[in-house]
Amino acid sequence: MTAGREVRLLLHVGATEWGGAEVMVRNLLGALGDHVRPTLMGVDDGVLERVVEVRPGTEVLRVPRIGGSRDWAAVREHRRAMRGARPDVVQLNLPVPFSEPWTLLGASTLPGVRVIAVEHLPMPTPSAKLRAVRRVLDPRLAAEVAVGGPAARELERLRHRPAGSIRVVWNGVPVPVPGAVPPRPRGARVLVGGVGRLHEQKGFDVLVRALALLPPDVHVVLVGDGPEAAALRALAHDLGVADRLMLTGWVDRPSSWYAALDVLAMPSRFEGLPLVLLEALHAGVPVVATPVGSVSDAVRDGETGLLVPVGDAEALAAAVARLASEPDLGARVAADGRALATEWFTVAAMARSYEALYDEVLGRR
Repeated sequence: MTAGREVRLLLHVGATEWGGAEVMVRNLLGALGDHVRPTLMGVDDGVLERVVEVRPGTEVLRVPRIGGSRDWAAVREHRRAMRGARPDVVQLNLPVPFSEPWTLLGASTLPGVRVIAVEHLPMPTPSAKLRAVRRVLDPRLAAEVAVGGPAARELERLRHRPAGSIRVVWNGVPVPVPGAVPPRPRGARVLVGGVGRLHEQKGFDVLVRALALLPPDVHVVLVGDGPEAAALRALAHDLGVADRLMLTGWVDRPSSWYAALDVLAMPSRFEGLPLVLLEALHAGVPVVATPVGSVSDAVRDGETGLLVPVGDAEALAAAVARLASEPDLGARVAADGRALATEWFTVAAMARSYEALYDEVLGRR
């Protein structure tokens, strides 16, 4: 973007919980150039505080959560706050495609403002009402962005949209900073990690089933917390591998575990472009993942990692065993994965791509 061409940007974060989509906004906010004057808007004080700490001095607008299609008072408050910020561009962060329809509606009625919707997960919209709302709203958007190529194509298929109508800006992450390495479990010759929220989406139950098919000196550590924690412990007990499964609970710096891992397993059932995957590539950890969402943008089977079918514990176990028994393969995919991440999946590259998009929608290119 041309130096000195100021962009007044309003970043909207509607989440009430901290997740990958919110981390992406935090990463972006911290990396945008000085010519971008951001305002951060959202509904949750805790989320807003964590995002804005990377860019002190950023104006923060706290608005009420919209309770549904009849909560017009909250919709008007969102629109009033956006209008008062006098943005050139409003960028809405959508953890799922059907979130924030009424905020999108308010933003789309602001005269002269370009609205960008960033879609983090390629999922179907669950209700006919919301699908109808999006059909009305989508033509009013200056741009729709997906976090990877396959995710964009899937969203186009779900929305019956022309190929190429949804843009791609890859997520970027900071290179993990080396720190104190957590101790490995006793007896673990091979340590496989799963990092993230313990939720059915992440497929960690498949990883526990795979653990039962692997030799006794293979252990699994799940770094994170979530609603599936008790069920995963119970499954490990039933399969006789409870002594080889470690659940850390909530960890402030999950990236500290990468240096302790021999393999990162990501057996997700659905994804966009997960930040944990990109962090592991930057950290040089061999990755086994499922080809969901835009994972295949980063994991090229046999080149930058290994891909296995969704829900297939036997294939996951075989891939882990292969990496454990072929150290040269593990070293090669780790090195190639790190090289790919360094080229494509950095915070700086992501920020420059968004800056170019702002330039484009404002007619400055």
